[in-house]
Amino acid sequence: MAENATCCVCSEGLTEQEMLSQLDELIEEYVDKPGGLIPALQIAQGRFGYLSEGVLKKISAAFDKPYSEVAGVVSFYSFFSTVPRGKYVVRACLGTACYVRGGKEVLSALKKQLGIDVGETTEDRLFSLDVGRCFGACGLAPVIMVNDDVHQRVKPSKVGELLKAYASAEKGGTQ
Repeated sequence: MAENATCCVCSEGLTEQEMLSQLDELIEEYVDKPGGLIPALQIAQGRFGYLSEGVLKKISAAFDKPYSEVAGVVSFYSFFSTVPRGKYVVRACLGTACYVRGGKEVLSALKKQLGIDVGETTEDRLFSLDVGRCFGACGLAPVIMVNDDVHQRVKPSKVGELLKAYASAEKGGTQ
């Protein structure tokens, strides 16, 4: 994929119409490829930060698929979001090892620090909070991911520091 498929807030300030006009060039490469729907959805979400109803309708038309089928794919995969997401998606692992080693407490600390619940985004659209079931780092539990960055052996008391590093990176600091 030429486009980064991770979450961003590139759509900030874009109208729905502007998003739709950019969509044609994004999905052109995948329309005629078998299995091209998911990469096209990933690219659209990477560019816009989420998949609006208008974007899903345009993709379904481009791929000549019913809207319900495209919406079904989006709702099946937890990676996709139909609501605006933060620049940083924070995922707390609640798989067995992480849960037993304090993952639930880490999640509580994240909720308190961010002032949001699972599935929500901070007002400044900097952070979104999600839960994962296993990140494949069970020996390093509890684990959280911030976009593609894995943080291991996270302590609830250190969550604020960790988030502050990402927030300060936005203000010109270093992460």
